[in-house]
Amino acid sequence: MTIERARIALNPIQWINIKEDPDDPSSADLWLFAEPAFRADYPGVLAKVKAGGFDAVMMQVLDTQTLQDYERMVRAVDLRLAPGYCQIGLPEDHGRAFAPGSAEWVRWFDGIRRAAEESNYFGLETVFLAPEMSWEGAARTVTGSAVGGAFDQGRLDRVVEVLGEAARILTAEGVRPGLHNHVGTWVETEHEIDYVLDRIDGAILGASFDVGHLAWAGVDPATMLAKHRDRLVDVHVKDLDLAVAAASRAQPTDYRSTVDRGLFLEPGLGDLDLDGCLGALPEDFGGWVIIEVDRASMDPDESVYVSREWVERVARS
Repeated sequence: MTIERARIALNPIQWINIKEDPDDPSSADLWLFAEPAFRADYPGVLAKVKAGGFDAVMMQVLDTQTLQDYERMVRAVDLRLAPGYCQIGLPEDHGRAFAPGSAEWVRWFDGIRRAAEESNYFGLETVFLAPEMSWEGAARTVTGSAVGGAFDQGRLDRVVEVLGEAARILTAEGVRPGLHNHVGTWVETEHEIDYVLDRIDGAILGASFDVGHLAWAGVDPATMLAKHRDRLVDVHVKDLDLAVAAASRAQPTDYRSTVDRGLFLEPGLGDLDLDGCLGALPEDFGGWVIIEVDRASMDPDESVYVSREWVERVARS
């Protein structure tokens, strides 16, 4: 299956999730979207997305800017916007406890309302909805990733409750959420993904899978896409070194160390059967395919062009 070029976008994460010293894999990780100073660099990054041959970029409004400021920034480089990403955590993971319906419970979902507001402002009808990633002492990022560590059925039911409420809020605002699987969250394995989708009505929650994070967790992406084809909304595409992924599961390894071993690759450079993934999409699939190379395997300025070469092979005008 080929994808309409107009429905392919790039997440500029190549320039965002970087090493403090690009030549030193052991140096600290930087997440530039969280840095207020990045506002000054953001227009240049968006310009590189455009220069690399992409006409659409995943929506990512900085916490430190208004919707109007972001709109001016995107318009200045003549980019269209693709659906963004929002996440929601469990209050108890933050040492909080409050009853559903309380003022604290309602405010817990303020970030979800912001995501709905952003999507509606820019005319985007869908959004990726994920459980929150946790880095402070969390079993699935610090101890071992992609193996469903520290599984707890009661907690998974609680995840269903929180994600269900987030999905209801988004749906009420006219934005279609798709469950986004991500290694390092409480919805990591095939069982957990299926469990959430089985227990939240498809009318309020679709499926917006990341094929790379499926494969890292040992899930066959094409099979998973086919299984939930009736609920597919949008898709994230990346490639992987499957040997690195398998080794990280055989001997559970923390998230950052696995990434530092060269797990993530630009589409077409790894071992994933991306053609099979695209072939598993419904014939009438009208969602977005967003390329997301969580950590570039080369200079980010080169990574965008390699990603674009893959687009040229699989896309139709």
